[in-house]
Amino acid sequence: MHHEHQQFLPEALPENPLQMVDEWLTFAQENAQRPNPNSMILATCGQSGMPSSRVVLCKELAIDPGYLVFFTNYESRKGHELASNPNASAVFHWDQLRRQVRVEGLITKSPIAECDEYFATRSWPAQLGAWASQQSEPIGSLNEMQEQVKRTAKELGLDLVELEAGEMVPADIRRPAHWGGYRLWAGRVELWVEGAGRIHDRGLWIRDLRADEAGEIETGDWHSTRLQP
Repeated sequence: MHHEHQQFLPEALPENPLQMVDEWLTFAQENAQRPNPNSMILATCGQSGMPSSRVVLCKELAIDPGYLVFFTNYESRKGHELASNPNASAVFHWDQLRRQVRVEGLITKSPIAECDEYFATRSWPAQLGAWASQQSEPIGSLNEMQEQVKRTAKELGLDLVELEAGEMVPADIRRPAHWGGYRLWAGRVELWVEGAGRIHDRGLWIRDLRADEAGEIETGDWHSTRLQP
């Protein structure tokens, strides 16, 4: 492994921070030597005002126009919170690489076609799980959850015994309407590189985001500055 991850930010900060985020994410996936280097902590806040955080996987980074994509159950706690408050933040922290990325911005749902396309790439157990689990809702026991999975498989025409034995090729499982993607549109991005004596290198980029009447996001120009550690 080379030591690219030990370098600080460029003296002249790049115009678009997501270009560097993309480079860091690619580097982490190749060099982080840990499971799920694309994992990020997602924070949301509903009408109660109480923030909540959880780990999700970043499945896409669109440098321009500038958003991150993750997938989940729309009826989960985060789904309900995002429906009432479409503001969210995410953090990538690669401890071994001494790098961190913070993103804040607006949430929109991914287009239906993109949700269908990604769902089709998932394994059949993950597809089944998306149908079987009422994410964030109470369940009496693990055994009850497993029975719920079996019932759902039967409703979908799947034979779990044959599937698990490799004797059956699973039929195409369509995406449930309650499961899909979100785009986190970046309005504020901070890149952090660990420094000696806690003199870290921090770059901050901010731009305006505005949702038009159709719900499409309009973006302004990026403005950057360095921050003290």
